[in-house]
Amino acid sequence: MEQLGINLPGLVAQIVNFGLLLLLLRLVAYKPILGMLDQRAARIRESMERAEEIRRQAQRAEAEFAERLNEARREGQAIVTRANEAAVRIQREAEERARAEAEEFLRKARTEIDRDRQRAIAELRAQVADLTVLAASRVIGRALDKPAHLAIIEETIQQAEKAKLS
Repeated sequence: MEQLGINLPGLVAQIVNFGLLLLLLRLVAYKPILGMLDQRAARIRESMERAEEIRRQAQRAEAEFAERLNEARREGQAIVTRANEAAVRIQREAEERARAEAEEFLRKARTEIDRDRQRAIAELRAQVADLTVLAASRVIGRALDKPAHLAIIEETIQQAEKAKLS
């Protein structure tokens, strides 16, 4: 082997050195490095599991948020519907109140007109009676007493109204 350039005692020494170094590294460095790698893998696995759990929680929270949002929309729509119904009801009540007030106003106005008409008729009768008494006294040439004239006028007016109704 010398011809090949291999020194047998040097080769054996190097193989022994390599075996000792390998044994030493295995005892001192390999087990702690594998332990660290195992710990790191476990931490990574735990982190991945936590991340997955967080992702699931986020999905649940998002679904819950969407449900709450839908519920809020439904409640908002219900509030709007109730407000619209209340507005229609209030409008109807206001219209009914206005109609009742208008009818009351018309009733009072008719009553007032009737009262004024009766007053005007009474005044007209009084004036006609006075004029009739005056005319009759001029025609007859003497003064008749007013109560007798009024009775005659009243009787004449009643007869005229009966004739008008017939």
